[in-house]
Amino acid sequence: MNQPLLRLRDIGKSFFGNPVLQNISFEMQAGQTIGLVGENGAGKSTLMNILGGVLAPDSGDMELFGNTYCPDSPRASARAGIAFIHQELNLFPNLSVAENLFLSHFPKKLAWINRSELHKRSQELLARVGLDISPGTKVQSLSAGQRQLVEIAKALGEEARLIILDEPTTSLTDHEVRKLFRLLRELQSQQVSMIYISHALGDVKELCDRILVLRDGQVVADKMAADLQIPDMIRLMVGRQLDRLFPESKSQPGESIVLEANRISQPGVVHEISFQLRAGEVLGLAGLMGSGRTELARILFGLEPMAEGELRLLGEPVQRLSVSQRINKGMAMLTESRRVDGLCTQDSALANLTMVVAKKFTSRLGWIRRRSLHSSASQMAEAVRLNLAEGMNQAVCTLSGGNQQKVVLGKWLLNKPKLLILDEPTRGIDVGAKFEIYALIDQLACEGAGILVISSEIDELMGICDRILVMSQGELKDELQSREFNRERILKSALHADAIWEGDV
Repeated sequence: MNQPLLRLRDIGKSFFGNPVLQNISFEMQAGQTIGLVGENGAGKSTLMNILGGVLAPDSGDMELFGNTYCPDSPRASARAGIAFIHQELNLFPNLSVAENLFLSHFPKKLAWINRSELHKRSQELLARVGLDISPGTKVQSLSAGQRQLVEIAKALGEEARLIILDEPTTSLTDHEVRKLFRLLRELQSQQVSMIYISHALGDVKELCDRILVLRDGQVVADKMAADLQIPDMIRLMVGRQLDRLFPESKSQPGESIVLEANRISQPGVVHEISFQLRAGEVLGLAGLMGSGRTELARILFGLEPMAEGELRLLGEPVQRLSVSQRINKGMAMLTESRRVDGLCTQDSALANLTMVVAKKFTSRLGWIRRRSLHSSASQMAEAVRLNLAEGMNQAVCTLSGGNQQKVVLGKWLLNKPKLLILDEPTRGIDVGAKFEIYALIDQLACEGAGILVISSEIDELMGICDRILVMSQGELKDELQSREFNRERILKSALHADAIWEGDV
């Protein structure tokens, strides 16, 4: 067999005395694609940060292209031929595509940037990834899928021989996912090696040659993809047999109406949206990206304007209220991007959990009742099964994606909401953490809250909802009761007659 492209031996890493990686050993050949799967907190990101030069291992050694490999920075990793495409894309939105592609190595003419050469080389890279845009286009105007392709073009421009992709499809439409996969298969044919990290286990099995399963910082399986089925992956990831992907629902919709929307309209965004949400009901909102789902949720919560219509919470009109007033009335919203809109990532879990309710623990003289505040936050952390290795003062940025999502949920639950809007509540979260969040949603419904769930995963909506509304082009196109749930019907309604997916056959 040829010399491995990459070899790791007994890699170990601990934080504050807590082992995160233990005796990690594996190797990969040139042109091979390895799928890396595991629950949030299993050690995937730590391992990749070691490969990417962000962290140094406490023990063990690495070889790359047959040479000792010990990068002391991300730049050193890039010079060695490794590109790391993070889940949160590392692009500057205010710069052009060309400037992002060559930010660290602009083509020069004497002491100045050679703009004509920059444009030419950028066009060549964009053509390689099948992206038909001008190199002068600002990144902020691109879709998530286009930004993902720019990141890959950037890696190719740096002549990367090993590309690490961390959850590359979480913000993409189905069409963009298919386009990305076509590109990755083309790179595979060119002997570009890849490590593909994803909770979409079907994608991992489809794309990868081998699958590496991490659990509690250890390799528990290293098998060819053809020899590992999805139920086996789940069992290995969680350490037990997970018989159900969704908990058995115990909630029952009641008679009282929590939220009533009447002919909600905003030009170019949504048009005459009307529906009711009952206490104890989990209502799903399906649709393709761009259908208006997220925009509608932001209008309901007061984050975006509403031109026409009426909105009632528990019978009282709220369309003229501010966001803070709606929160005080019992509304809560978990936004699509937890890092951007839901968390102060550099603050502690305690600070994040209590940011909504802090005023309730403040005396008239301005003193914070810290003991009561800490006690309530600790109880909520336990209720949502938040894993805090360093206690309540642990920085949120050090938590796994699943635990970060639990912090956002706990933040809102402390305020005892009557209406909870959840936009993509399980995006980028492993199967075990998903099950726990589904159970929390059902528990809230049992306690009488009305819950609106937006999700791109149709199976998820059918698994946890009492009823599903389908949006397309800013309008409601269909409504299904649980007994009518049908994936084909939901997709057909979401596509509508005027929707076009390029590349469908």
